[in-house]
Amino acid sequence: MATSRNSLVTGNAALSDTRSREMRLRALRSALLGSVVSLVASVETAPVLAQSAGDAPTAPTSEAGPMQLPTISVQGAETAPPSGYKADQSSLGKLTEPLLNTPFTIETVTRQLMDDQGVTTVREALRNVPGISLAAGEGSSQGDSLTIRGFTARNDIFLDGMRDFGSYYRDPFYLQDIQVLKGPASILFGRGSTGGVVEQDSKLPTLNPFTNGTLVFGTDMTKRARADVNQPLPDLGTGAALRLNVMANQNGITDRDVVQYNRFGIAPSLVVGLGTPSRLTFTYLHLTEYDHLDYGLPWLYSGPTGAPSGIAHPPPLSLTQSNYYGFEHGNYLRTNVDVPTVKVEHDVNDALTITDQLRYGHYSRQFNITEPQNYTLTSALTRGGTGTLMLLPPLTPLGSVTISRNPLVGTSVETLLDNQLDATTRFNTGFVGHTLRAGIEVTHETSDPIRYSTIGPYSLTPLLFPNPDDTNNSNIFLSSNTATTANTQSVYGLDTLTFNEQWQLMAGLRYDRFKADFGQSTLPNPVTGVAATGGVFHQINGMVSWRSALIYKPLPNGTIYVDGGTSFNPSAEALSLSLATAPLPPVVNRTAEIGSKWEFLDGGLSVNGSLFRTVQLNAREPDPNNSLFNILAGTAVAKGGELIATGYLTPEWEIVAGYAYTYSEITKSPTPDRPAILATRWPTCRATRGIYGPPTNCPGGWRSAAVSM
Repeated sequence: MATSRNSLVTGNAALSDTRSREMRLRALRSALLGSVVSLVASVETAPVLAQSAGDAPTAPTSEAGPMQLPTISVQGAETAPPSGYKADQSSLGKLTEPLLNTPFTIETVTRQLMDDQGVTTVREALRNVPGISLAAGEGSSQGDSLTIRGFTARNDIFLDGMRDFGSYYRDPFYLQDIQVLKGPASILFGRGSTGGVVEQDSKLPTLNPFTNGTLVFGTDMTKRARADVNQPLPDLGTGAALRLNVMANQNGITDRDVVQYNRFGIAPSLVVGLGTPSRLTFTYLHLTEYDHLDYGLPWLYSGPTGAPSGIAHPPPLSLTQSNYYGFEHGNYLRTNVDVPTVKVEHDVNDALTITDQLRYGHYSRQFNITEPQNYTLTSALTRGGTGTLMLLPPLTPLGSVTISRNPLVGTSVETLLDNQLDATTRFNTGFVGHTLRAGIEVTHETSDPIRYSTIGPYSLTPLLFPNPDDTNNSNIFLSSNTATTANTQSVYGLDTLTFNEQWQLMAGLRYDRFKADFGQSTLPNPVTGVAATGGVFHQINGMVSWRSALIYKPLPNGTIYVDGGTSFNPSAEALSLSLATAPLPPVVNRTAEIGSKWEFLDGGLSVNGSLFRTVQLNAREPDPNNSLFNILAGTAVAKGGELIATGYLTPEWEIVAGYAYTYSEITKSPTPDRPAILATRWPTCRATRGIYGPPTNCPGGWRSAAVSM
């Protein structure tokens, strides 16, 4: 399921991986057309408030000379380079050291990089990070889904240090940057984070007034407007300011009929006390989306008559690429996200800061989506039955193939109430300096999904000529109603010990008590009377996570480190339980990493490299003696390396480039028919040019190229 549009802002488009010359030419023609007709306009203003004549602003210059209006500039006409793609400090308060001295891999997608690329989704932004794989709706899921270093990270997305749990497609209009922390992060965030986490950082008010906005128009009905306004409020108090970000977006998808994405978002933020010992920050995110989602093309399974299985392949794209198999007037995805957050900070003295952050999140979702399937005609037309995949004999005429429309229908509401109380203190014990971040966190989460199931007879449509205008006559029934409540209490501490200018030690511990209560009622098939198994399940887990690292600085501009840590994944990590998973304790993961970070060219260029190995010690596996249950008996390993370069090569040429290689294998499994070693590998390469320089070469292209094998 693709949610990112063909990028029109940069005049850059990727050719579809098609099997026919005709489709390659068609995609190229669309890309070239997009680069010609797309239009981006960006205007920034900086109102002058309470300035004396001697403080009058200097008019910005352009290639054509000084502009006539000193408070207005047009983006792209300035000779000065942008603020940059390189970040020096994590905005996550729990990480107190500069990124150069932080002993694990952190990659930042800055606001400047997102603006230069015309990024409109968080998924697009994450294409700049090697080692991340983006899913496309597998498992009938909606919302952002990804893996980091070979492990799922769907539930490991955070906003300003707190979990961002909802199943929705994120837009970065209100974000200052996106950081990807590689490796286990349970010491920082609690459950999950086997391969890493995605941390989103909101834009916050400043004491400098400004107004800027962007308009984007392009092919595929692309229209986008974004505004960012910041205004000091001296009448409200010392250090008071208000910032407002607003976005509206509509776009289709190249070579896909019917598909359309519509988003609107508003994110006000207010701060009082900037520059003073006591600070109050309020942020609010509202994001709503109404889409005609795309579940793509059906898989066709071919094989000789009577064969137990077949080879899956998509239909020829030259005949089906633009086909939409759903219902134009009956399919939709609606999501609403509301996240208010209040943060209070107080500097007791130069050595102690107290921070308390409180958040409520409300995520609602309604969906009616069609999944195209190639079911046998008999199973598709059987009243009350479920579809059975068809095995097509070789040389079957495609004009005779009929596709069954399998609706995925449901609603869900998730909520989050989270409070974090932290203290950051600096002190010495003898000759050793300490920077300690310690705190407690209490969260309350709920999830209440309602699901409908589809039974025969299914709605049918031809493979080659589907009709999206058909009436949605699918047969569905309410099949399950679920309610999950999860409560977590955590205490943690992370200390950085400095022995001298060359040696540091980082050590941290966290204890999480995670309690989940799950209840599901099921309703029977109205024709057959058969119902899925529901039930009530409870689970309580108490887990200790640790992380430690030894840091050596041979030179002030370089760091070498050895890092290790743990994370855990309870069965109810995604706020869901079943008869098979409820009795199981959490899966435990251990990671070791060795790496080095260097800064060159007076700090303008950062080059980082690392080698890692993550072991999942007790992976969930089907019980070979009872298929209704799972057991913790498998062992999975992911290992690899990464190399990243970010910053300026010259004063006018800035790059973001990276390479990641991950090799994963299942080394132990009790399942008799599973091989002793099941391995996959995928190298990825990312390279992004600065807007003032030529592209860097990278296998597969530049900006967001990927190579897999």
